[in-house]
Amino acid sequence: MALSRKRQRELNRLKRDAERLWDEQREAIEHASAVLKDARRQASNYAREEIRPRIDEGFGAARQAATGARERLVGDVLPAISGTIGSALAVLEAAKNPAVRDVVRRVSTAGQKAGVVTMPKKSAGPGRYILLGLGIVAAAGVAYAAWQTLRADDDLWIEDLGDPGSADIGDDDDL
Repeated sequence: MALSRKRQRELNRLKRDAERLWDEQREAIEHASAVLKDARRQASNYAREEIRPRIDEGFGAARQAATGARERLVGDVLPAISGTIGSALAVLEAAKNPAVRDVVRRVSTAGQKAGVVTMPKKSAGPGRYILLGLGIVAAAGVAYAAWQTLRADDDLWIEDLGDPGSADIGDDDDL
């Protein structure tokens, strides 16, 4: 069964319109591809010239702050803590000395003879020394954790991989 001339003309006109529409769409896609390629190139340049230096500055400032904090902790805090612990241990050792106990006993008896009221002697149980030991261990643990946190490990920092322009971000051959 053959098509009528009218239907044949309508079919030919529809084919021409479809081919023209297809050509227009192909041109629009090619234009969009060119715009996308240019936008990608511009974004790559912007990232290389503007964003990367800012990130590098931020990492440099953070590293400098961490180094300063570590130096302050190692130079100021740890010596103060160790000095305090050493003083406390020296006082405990001095309290165990029989000569010091004898002096304290004499002063206490002299105060009683003079009419000075003294407080009753508290017995030092093992709990006091256990708590003191736990406090020292806790202080040492906190100091060690802070030191581990703030120390500068060069292996933890990401190093510059070379020329920023050599990154794959800016290659225009991908499209």
